[in-house]
Amino acid sequence: MVTRADAQAILEQLAGPQAVLRDDQWIAIEALVVHRRRALVVQRTGWGKSAVYFIAAKLLRAAGRGPTVIVSPLLALMRNQVAAAERAGVHAATINSSNVTEWDTVHRRVNAGELDVLLVSPERLNNPDFRDAVLPALAADAGLVVVDEAHCVSDWGHDFRPDYRRIRTLIAELGEGIPVLATTATANDRVVADVAAQLGVGGADDVPGGGADDVPGGGADTLVLRGGLDRESLRLSVVQAGGPAQRAAWLAAHIDSLPGSGIVYTLTVAQANDIAALLREQGHTVAAYTGGTEAAEREQLEEDLIHNRVKALIATSALGMGFDKPDLGFVVHLGAPSSPIAYYQQVGRAGRSTDSAEVILLPGREDAEVWRYFASVAFPSEALVRKVIDALDLDRVQSTAALEPLVDLNRSRLEMVLKVLDVDGAVRRVKGGWIGTGQPWVYDEPRYRRLEEARNREQQAMLDYQSTTECRMSFLRKQLDDPELGPQPCGRCDNCAGPQYRADVDAGEAEATRERLMRPGVEVTARKQWPSGLSKLGIDLSGRINDGPSPGRVIGRLTDLGWGARLRKQLTEPDAEVSEDVVGAAVAVLKAWDWAHRPTAVLALDSVTHPILIGSLAARLAEVGRLDNLGVLHYSPEHRPVAAANSAYRVAALHGAWERPAGMQDATVLLVDDIIDTGWTMTMAARMVRAAGAGDVLPFALAAVS
Repeated sequence: MVTRADAQAILEQLAGPQAVLRDDQWIAIEALVVHRRRALVVQRTGWGKSAVYFIAAKLLRAAGRGPTVIVSPLLALMRNQVAAAERAGVHAATINSSNVTEWDTVHRRVNAGELDVLLVSPERLNNPDFRDAVLPALAADAGLVVVDEAHCVSDWGHDFRPDYRRIRTLIAELGEGIPVLATTATANDRVVADVAAQLGVGGADDVPGGGADDVPGGGADTLVLRGGLDRESLRLSVVQAGGPAQRAAWLAAHIDSLPGSGIVYTLTVAQANDIAALLREQGHTVAAYTGGTEAAEREQLEEDLIHNRVKALIATSALGMGFDKPDLGFVVHLGAPSSPIAYYQQVGRAGRSTDSAEVILLPGREDAEVWRYFASVAFPSEALVRKVIDALDLDRVQSTAALEPLVDLNRSRLEMVLKVLDVDGAVRRVKGGWIGTGQPWVYDEPRYRRLEEARNREQQAMLDYQSTTECRMSFLRKQLDDPELGPQPCGRCDNCAGPQYRADVDAGEAEATRERLMRPGVEVTARKQWPSGLSKLGIDLSGRINDGPSPGRVIGRLTDLGWGARLRKQLTEPDAEVSEDVVGAAVAVLKAWDWAHRPTAVLALDSVTHPILIGSLAARLAEVGRLDNLGVLHYSPEHRPVAAANSAYRVAALHGAWERPAGMQDATVLLVDDIIDTGWTMTMAARMVRAAGAGDVLPFALAAVS
């Protein structure tokens, strides 16, 4: 018979001899190991959820049960969990995108019964080889199934990951008596209810309660453990420091005085890179960490932060769930996340084993624009989804790349749609791609409408958090429906204890920071390869692009902390002559451009939205640079392109779209536009200009989208 003393012994292996198993942790372990129940644990970061499932895994293995399967969302989380498992004498391995060469070995170890714990990403659950060769045996013989960061199951959670919804299939196919544990630290009532519905762990009736409950109708004798979300070490502050330059200057002035080392979150990749570069110029030991950072570099950066070799990582939300540094001294946000759930999850990284940690939000007026952009690339309309279904064959496998030319969706959105359709049974992923199933499918309009409404409410809640005069910790706990929330304020936040930080910034420092951020000039690489499947759209282009433009330049990105706001303003106002400050910035970019051949002429691209802006910019650059002004590259009257989402459709829309220009012979042409997004407009226009006799084409635009 498994006893609490057995669990305590494993905990000491895991966390050291000073660790003491709490009553609520033992309740969960006993439910899983002794009674083989299903459990939903909603507890704050640092409560010890991973200890519960590692101890349970070890005890179940000792009782002769099969390996524990942990579905885990991020590589950082997997690495930390494997290390923790080894400390407790638990044999663990992972299957994820960073260890492809080890997959066959891990599969063999699973089949040979050599592993106590297997950590898999949710995306692996529908990999054809894993799904067909490994998963059936695991589902039949697993000792325990754990769904970590279970709020990812929910559309209202931290991140919409369709693969998480496949877990319900795994749970439905489990053998008799296999316990299931779902864990999360960031879930309000809506998320808890949605997780319960998706996984069959818990039930809608459980949502309001706290503590440990037996849930009628919540699955097979389900236990719900839901605790309080107060974090007594966190000192929450909001500092209204002003615009991007003022906020960056504030951070530069205060970062060294913040305790220990920490994380500075930004809303976009461009902002993370800009702030990291700015702080490094001023002698601060920081590094950027984003979704574009290579896996090996991410691991090294995490180690650097854990061992205090950097003051801070300047990060996007790519550094979030799973990163574990118990003594993280601060979390600063340059820009507010779009929901209290996301904010609480990120600030929860701080102060897990310290008496005090600083949590500071520096909001910006542009935050809502970023929120709107991310919302705009959510699940597409029913018409587009139906086109995806119609493009699929029932008996012929098609890759994502092959499907892309058949539907007007970019690669990432197409993959999301296919995953959702797979979960819903309308398509099936197989080796080499996708096939249709012929099963009827219903577009869940009410669900997506509820999702949009929930997003809007949570965005408003983040705005209210910034302006509230009540206790900030109580505000966040209320948003997360904390069952233990009482009337007593935290006594630590800036509203309870008084402001810890002044918002004002030294005028000289702010101006110097503004000048650094306003340095214009971002290189834009040229397209090198034609998208696949153009032949299906009647376009005879494939392979490498040999007649496109050279690399180009823009003044800045629309998401830049420096030029972003000014460029957005220029591009969203009614069409008008280019402003003098933008001309000055453009001239500065041209002066710093290390081109192989200096331009001899300027040509403006035809525009429906900004003809005056682009034409006047081209004219001014011709005047200042003493270049030939070749006028406008006009669209053919019968062939004006339409908006398109993916690369193949964009190329098809732009193929043959312009009239052949004159005066191009041997010219090096500066080709001017307002925005560079995918780069296909510049690529296709440059081909036309070069075909008319130009020796080289240098793309130039006011802004890049990202």
